[in-house]
Amino acid sequence: MPTLVTGTSVSSSLAAARSRSAGFTLLEIMIVVFVVGLIAAAAVITFGGDRHDTELDREAERLDALFDYVREQAELQTRDYGFRANETGYSFVVFDVLQNQWRAAGEDEALREREFPEGLEPQMVVEGRPIVLDQKKRGIDDFKPQVMIFANGDLSSFEISLRREDGAENARIYTDEQSIIRLLLPGEVEQQVPPVRAARRP
Repeated sequence: MPTLVTGTSVSSSLAAARSRSAGFTLLEIMIVVFVVGLIAAAAVITFGGDRHDTELDREAERLDALFDYVREQAELQTRDYGFRANETGYSFVVFDVLQNQWRAAGEDEALREREFPEGLEPQMVVEGRPIVLDQKKRGIDDFKPQVMIFANGDLSSFEISLRREDGAENARIYTDEQSIIRLLLPGEVEQQVPPVRAARRP
């Protein structure tokens, strides 16, 4: 059997070379897995990233939670509250019995004035009538509410819609026939509640 200068046989050297070329190293496999993962992530972002607007969902959920909170506070404190909105933001107000006028609910940090995220377009309907949302006027404090939340828990019938200026999806916060505040996120279907029927007499 022919041998090399190093003392190893030619056949063993050829066998070692074949074994090295026959498979992949761990490093090569890891690189391939990493590249495939990057391609998959890019595909998810490209084809599915714009279908779920988390910022729109989050703002709608916050507004829905605030309405529930204000309604609860109105009943606990036996005070009338209100909701005001314009093109860029919204706030909650309270009726001051001593001064006989509406004012900002400044004593409650949760009810502070808030801005809509950039790119969100609000629309509002109160008691079946569309409300024109104007821009906020600087230096003019108008606290008269568009939606009333009364001390006994009743409130105005309303619907607030939030949508992207360049998109068709929208989220809705609205009151149903039983004055329950409902939230409908993009992609969700409104559940039709069957009317309550009186039990038949035998």
